[in-house]
Amino acid sequence: MNTPNVPHSSGKSLELNLLIQSRRSVKPEQFSGKPVDDELVWEMLQNANWAPTHGMTEPWRFFVYSDAARMELGNLLAQIYQQVTPAESVKPAKAEKFRANAARSSHLIVIAMKRQLSGKIPEVEEIEAVACAVQNLHLTATALGVAGYWSSGNAICSTQLRDHLGLAERDRVLGLFYVGYPQGELPVGTRRPIEDKVVWQNGQASGS
Repeated sequence: MNTPNVPHSSGKSLELNLLIQSRRSVKPEQFSGKPVDDELVWEMLQNANWAPTHGMTEPWRFFVYSDAARMELGNLLAQIYQQVTPAESVKPAKAEKFRANAARSSHLIVIAMKRQLSGKIPEVEEIEAVACAVQNLHLTATALGVAGYWSSGNAICSTQLRDHLGLAERDRVLGLFYVGYPQGELPVGTRRPIEDKVVWQNGQASGS
């Protein structure tokens, strides 16, 4: 397998590498309970707004809940969970977890995709753009010392929550981002080697 010669990172490149590689998904159970300043959340959202977007549709939408509103959302999600889950499968502890996670968090950010009216841009590309925006948001949080966790599931990504937010039928809720400060040291991350996930073609012609 042929791989390029990658120069040793230094300066800003090294800082960027360290930032990306230090990002972690931190669950609300690991939050300290310390509130995050609204200004920092706005900074996270500002950088999310600079994600790549095909056709400049900018499909990402963020609904931020803080203070008492986050508990109202936790209660709503617990109710929706009970509505969308078959009665024999409902777990009271799971419903209560929505409320507990809301209480542990400083802010809750509902992540949504606003579908282009013409539908010219494929939906998958709009979803990918939102995912890029969330990565920007999460990396900014990491740089600010803030923890975050992107959660999904039937209750969060439900038509009930979509309608509650006033979104259109073709729009989609893609998850809920919990925001807080981490409690203690973050775990060391691991990844399998990138070489195991890359097929590199260099286009060299075979000899005659």
